[in-house]
This record gives sequence, structure tokens and C-alpha cells, in this order.
Amino acid sequence: MFDQNRPSTQNLNRAEYLDKVLGCWTGKNIGGTLGTPMEGKRDIFNVTFYTQDQKGVPAPNDDLDLQLVWLQAVEEHGAEHITERLLGEYWMGHIIGPWNEYGVGKVNISNGLVPPLSGAVNNDQWKNSNGAWIRSEVWACMFPGSPDEAASYAWMDACVDHADDGIYAELFTASVEAAAFVESDIRKLIEIGLTKIPADCRVARSVKLACSEYDAKHDFVDARNAIVKENEDLGWFQAPANIGFTILGLLYGEGDFGKTVCAAVNCGDDTDCTGATAGAILGIIKGRSGIPKEWIEPIGETIKTVAINPFKLDVPKTLQELTDRVARVAFETWVRNPTLIPISDAPTAIDDAYRAKLLSSGAVAKRLWQRSSMILRYPLPYGCFNIQYVDGPIAKPGEPLRIKLWLNRLVLDDKSVHCRWELPEGWTAEPGCEVAMLAHHGNEVVKEVILIPGEFGGAYEYVLLEITLAGRFNPEYITVPFQLTGCVQNDHRQNTQDHWDARNRLSARRASRPL
Repeated sequence: MFDQNRPSTQNLNRAEYLDKVLGCWTGKNIGGTLGTPMEGKRDIFNVTFYTQDQKGVPAPNDDLDLQLVWLQAVEEHGAEHITERLLGEYWMGHIIGPWNEYGVGKVNISNGLVPPLSGAVNNDQWKNSNGAWIRSEVWACMFPGSPDEAASYAWMDACVDHADDGIYAELFTASVEAAAFVESDIRKLIEIGLTKIPADCRVARSVKLACSEYDAKHDFVDARNAIVKENEDLGWFQAPANIGFTILGLLYGEGDFGKTVCAAVNCGDDTDCTGATAGAILGIIKGRSGIPKEWIEPIGETIKTVAINPFKLDVPKTLQELTDRVARVAFETWVRNPTLIPISDAPTAIDDAYRAKLLSSGAVAKRLWQRSSMILRYPLPYGCFNIQYVDGPIAKPGEPLRIKLWLNRLVLDDKSVHCRWELPEGWTAEPGCEVAMLAHHGNEVVKEVILIPGEFGGAYEYVLLEITLAGRFNPEYITVPFQLTGCVQNDHRQNTQDHWDARNRLSARRASRPL
């Protein structure tokens, strides 16, 4: 299936790789099941093992089952063909979970605000939340030892329903998890993750605070409270604090699997997420063979889903089946991408130069965190047409909106591209409805247009843009969506808190009833 004799100074032993992938999914199931009863609670806990009898079955957890959708997308299209728009369509077709940012992303896509707009628009309350970083393991397992590659796919994944720190959080976890296939030192892994996100973002601040609390030998509860205080302006169910809790678990757990997942969960808040990610990271480091059996036996080997439509998706029944499918994709991807670390029967060999490279931010990471959630990319037969909403896609009649246009990934060279806006009645454009640009291979020419909206016919207007390449008689057409200001209201934060408060009251009443 692939050439094991291709020259490389690096290598991952196949058996070790498979053990680590299985360890990842096992740790994910364990941590998620451990944290499920505490999810949404703001208390500090003191759990040391499962608090529920699972009877050999794990708790259903969207942290894992959302990744099954991405796996099928890669299986059906190949990793090289994955885009944020394609993942958005798989999201619409397979994911039924309506919660918070998941629901916002689906509504936005339904209204034409496709990824990455879907994660940034109408989403101020949840764009920095936890729904993305909890589903990063699939990219790490597909690109073991290659954190930049994993982070690139994590960006496309996260932007479907997140922006800003919601995206940075997944860049961080995907990078840490991918690096964990070749690096076992927790502090070095944290350092690698920090090189892949902006140094001043909220996720980075929480990670650094967790490290400083641990280095100062502060009590675990005091460290947890420091993370809460640092992020109290963001509120609960937000990525910066919960990433911080996950790091506290990894640090204060000091390499012990049980202590690690319990410490992450004991911080409270989004406990199934923090426990699951801490378990997955340690599962990669230790491999399935290094996870204590007493943590595996109570939940068994199956996969239970909660947020996906099982009738339209090929859901693996066991962790081993999931491992085999992910590994098959990783092998096939390596064949097509010679920059990736080979996976073969030879012993694992990672040299010092490669390890040092993992700690470098590099061009890929910087390009990712500078990537705008306000740029739509439209593939054309001869290149990729880009539209940037400088002022965002939410419009008010009479107020100008700056739009930037450019063409890149051009197959041809030195070609004039003619663009013409077909504006709704009452809309105007400056300097006019038509603009021409000279497109060069590898040299982007950006044109700025100012649209002045008129009245909207409804909540949305879909403005037609005609694009014609010089020498071609057939134009290409794309629609550019705009949303009328004030037409969408989103009060999910209070609704969500009401939900968790009601659920916790119900749980307390059940616990108080005599048997």
C-alpha cells in the first residue's frame, strides 16, 4: 500500500504508532466518561475514579463522535481535498447536536454565511467556547509527529463554528497531540503548543498561568482558582479557562494517568472535555499498553454517540475499528505527502534536529493565526477567488462596507480578470460596479470596492458577482451574502446556563431520593 523504502531520517514504528492511536481514543473515552456527571458545574470536585457504574459501556460524548464525521470526510475525499467549506457541508449533513456554537454554525451556513464566516458571525457568545479543541485528536492521529500539518486541518475544522480563541484552542491541542507521538515530555509539549498560537491570546495566557502556578508549587485548588479569576470576564464554557484546566491536569497529574484525568475533571466547568483531552494526550504518550486496566474495564471498548446522525454515517463500533480506519488514512496521506514522518516496521527514530524544529513557530503557524475568519474562498477552474469582508458581512442601509477582492493559486499568468457586481435596487458601489485586475501567478493583486447597501428585501441579500477571465467567453458567478443588522438575536449564554442549572437541580433531587 505504501513504499517503506522511501529515504527518511525520521520514522515511526508502526506497532508503536497503532498503540498510541488506540491509547488516544481509549484515553478520550475514559476522561469523557469520568467527567460527564460533573459537566456544567462550577464546583471544585475531589473525584478519584468513576462516580457512576457504566456497566462496561462508555458515556456518549460529542468530543469523540464529532471526529467521526471528519474521518469520513477524509476517507471519502482524501486529506488533500479537505477545505473548511467541505467540512461545513459534512457538518450540515451529519451533525445533529444543536448546542451553543454548534447551532449557531448550522444556522449561519443555512443562511449562506459559510465557513469561516459561520464561526465568526452572530457568535460573540460562543466563538471562544470549547466545541472545537475537544475534537482535535483525529488530525493529530492522521499527522503524527507533524504539528504544523495537524494545526492546518484544525483551523479548517474550528472555523466552522468558532473564531479567535476558539480556533487558537484547537491549534494548540492539535499541535500538542501530534507532537506527543514523538515527544513524551509534558513541558516540551506545552511549549510546542504555545509556538503554534499567538503569544498574547487568551488561550496562551491561561496555559502560561497554569505553568507558573505549578512551577511556584501552589496548591492545586489555588491554581485552579487563579485560572478561574483570569478568565472570569469570559464566563463559563469558554476555551481559555478549560484549556488551562486541562494543562493543570497534565501538570499536577505528573504522568500518572488516573491522577491526570481526575485533576482535569476536578476543576469543574466543561469536565467531560477537560478530562477527555487530558486522557487523550496521556493516551498518546503512554499508548494503550500504558493505560491502567482498572480505567479501561469499567467502560469497555465500544463507541457511543450523541451528536451525530448514525443512519447517515459509517460509525465504527469499537475503538480498535476507529484506530484501524484512522491509521489507514494516515498511511495513505503519507504516500501523497513526502514531508510527513514515515510509518513503517523499522524502529522509531526521531533526531534532535527534528525535535528542535517542533519548537519553532515557523511560517505555517504564523500564517494560520493571522488567517482571517472574514475571507470567503471560491475555487474557480483557473484559480481561487477571494472576498474579504473588511467591515464584516452585517450591513446597515446607507453605511459603506469595504470589500477586498483578489485571485490566487492561478494556473495561468498575466491575465486580466474582470469583475462586475449585479447589485440589488438601491445599492451602489464605489468606484463603480465593475473592476478589473491583472492576475499574476504567485503575486496577488488586491482591489478594494466600497459597497453602499440600500434596503434589504429580507434578513439577507445575496449579491451576485460576475467574474470573467480575459480570453474566455463564459463568466463564473458567485453569490456574496450580507445580513441585515439587527435581524438576528442570540441569547444562548443565559439559555445554556438555565439548562445546566435545571439539570443540576434534577440530578440533586434524584441523588437525595431513598432507594
